[in-house]
Parts: sequence; C-alpha cells; structure tokens
Amino acid sequence: MDLTWNADEDQFRSEVRTWLAENVPAEPLPSGDTEVGFRLHQQWEKTLFDSRYSVVSWPEQYGGRGASLWQWLIFEEEYYRAGAPQRVSQNGIFLLAPILFEFGTEAQKQRYLLPMAEGIEQWGQGWSEPNAGSDLAGIKSHATKVDGGWRVNGQKTWTTRGAFCTHLFGLFRTDPDQERHRGLTYLMTPLDADGVTVRGVARLDGDEGFAEVFFEDAFVSDDDVLGGVDEGWAVAMATTSSERGLTLRSPGRFVAAVERLRGLAARYPEAVDARIADAITQAWIDAQAYQVSTLRTVTKMLDGESVGAESSLNKIFWSEMDVRIHEIALELLGARGELIDDSPDAVDAGGWMKGFQFALSGPIYAGTNEIQRNIVSERVLGLPRR
Repeated sequence: MDLTWNADEDQFRSEVRTWLAENVPAEPLPSGDTEVGFRLHQQWEKTLFDSRYSVVSWPEQYGGRGASLWQWLIFEEEYYRAGAPQRVSQNGIFLLAPILFEFGTEAQKQRYLLPMAEGIEQWGQGWSEPNAGSDLAGIKSHATKVDGGWRVNGQKTWTTRGAFCTHLFGLFRTDPDQERHRGLTYLMTPLDADGVTVRGVARLDGDEGFAEVFFEDAFVSDDDVLGGVDEGWAVAMATTSSERGLTLRSPGRFVAAVERLRGLAARYPEAVDARIADAITQAWIDAQAYQVSTLRTVTKMLDGESVGAESSLNKIFWSEMDVRIHEIALELLGARGELIDDSPDAVDAGGWMKGFQFALSGPIYAGTNEIQRNIVSERVLGLPRR
C-alpha cells in the first residue's frame, strides 16, 4: 500500500482547500435536523453542487467530477478540516446512490441522481420498524402487486431527517410465503404520495427532524423497484456495506474531530491531567489507525476485492471511537460542557454535548454493534454460531 499522494492528488487537495476556504460559511449553520437548519443546509448543498463538489466521485453527467476514490478521501479530509456543514444529503448520496449505480436502471439513474446531488430531493432510509431494528429480515411492512406497481402498507421508524425528506428508500415484504431473507423488495417512494403519513419523533436534543413513516395502501410504481422483485436482500446488503464501511464515515471526520479535541485541551490546559492527556493521545492514534485502515480498504477495492463482512469491523471501530472522543471532550469541559447553544457561556456553541448525544446512536444505527460483533465472529473469524 502506497501512503504517498501523487502530483495530481496534491493539486486536487490544493484546489479543494482553496475553494472551501472561500465558501464555507463563516458561522456554523443551525443543526440540519431542525427545519430552519435543514433549509440552510439545502442551500449549502446547492453551493457544493454548482461547483461540482457535492459528489466529486460521481460521473460528470450526474453532477460529479469523476474523481477517484483517493481524491474522494482527500475531499472528505479537507471538508472536515475546514469545519464545513454536515451533509444533510448523506442518506441519498452515500447510501442510496452507490446502490443506484450498481443495481439501478438507466431511467432510474437519470430520474434520481441529479436532483439528489443538487439537494433538491432528500432521501430518508426506511429500514427499521417497531419490531425489526437490527433484525432487518424481520420486517413486516409489505407490498402487494397491483396493475402497474405495488400497494404498500406498514410502518418505518427512526427515519433520520424524515420530517424534511421528499423521498424514502427501503425494504418491503413482497412474498410472505418465502423465508425471512427472501421475498423482500427494495422500493423507492415519494413521501408526499397518497397514503403516506410522516409523523415526527421527539429527540433528546430537541431537534425535530426524526420521524416515523406510515403506509396505508400507498402506491409505488414498478419503475421504482430497485434491483428486481423479491431481490431486495441482496440490494440491502450492498447498502449496509456502504453504511457500515467506507462512504458514510470517512476517516477525515474523526481526524478533524481529534484535532478539535486537541485544540480544546490547549484552550483549557488547567483541566488536562495525565489521564486525559493519555486519552487524547489514544484518540489521535485511533483516528490515524482508522485512516490507514481505510486506505487499505480502498486499495483492496481498487484491486477488485470486496469489503463484505469486514465492513462490520469498520462500523464497530468508528462508532465507538466517536463516543470516546466526545466523552473526553465533556470530561475536559466539566460543567461547561452541559451548556446548550443559546447559553452565552457555551463552549463551541454547545457542539460537544450535541455531538456526544448523536455519537451515542452510532453503536445502534446501521445495525447494533452487538449484531456487528456476531457478524465479525461468524463471517470474518469463522467461529461457530451458538
């Protein structure tokens, strides 16, 4: 594995760094999980799109630059280093889009990719249900074949920014007589369709974007079946590899978080004892290790290898590292860390507490870490099932 960058990659980094310095908002945007913040983040997504930085690795015909995976990693590293806004389009561009490129028809790509890249259409992920969280094969929401499409009934929950999204992608049971992992179909549906109800779910931090979605005889066209009828499990497994592995949590996110943590320690040196100093050092080592591991993963992918179940290792590592980084910050801040964003004495606008609250969900979403450890033990280490 070559850890050096070539001249073209260095030039790309310089261009990205310059553009971000000139365009990143001077003041942090409100949370993208609030209605006001979400609309402002949509405007930011349009700014990225207009300069073809929204989806740098996509083909140019879909708004990208045709950048390599190496260049995408560079962009992510510079993006987080610059403190740029969160990507409210992430469910679409990081989770759905790779699956559209792999399984989608040409008509589906033409219909959905450009509006997704521009931030005009926003996607929610419709997987979890009240009695099927990490047990994705246990879903009960179902679709019945009708002329020209499907009648969908059921409920999806824990939909991130679902209150503001325009569309939802997810799994629905289309053949109830087949085994759990079979008879599932991957559907894409607009959330303003007849028979679809979106209901907000209160969150600990007060943001109102979380939602649950109800389907009551909602119609989904045959044109919006992704990957074939009853073939949804294979499509979903490709999505989970993206979510748990490379695309959703690039190493630049955590390298930048540790740098902010080091800056916080420099601002409050009186709060840094030997134990906290050691913890910060370990966090830096972990972030660097995750970065090198990701470079190894990209090398394997470019050599034609599949990530597969190893993506579960990634998910365990980055989700638990994220929690540790924020725990260190809050311990360093003490009572100051409890102040929320509208307090005049809040440190970094209360961002460390808000980040901690979100980090706590990391070991749960994309499949709980308990489930991921089972996958690693069985499919990576080859241990027997109990």
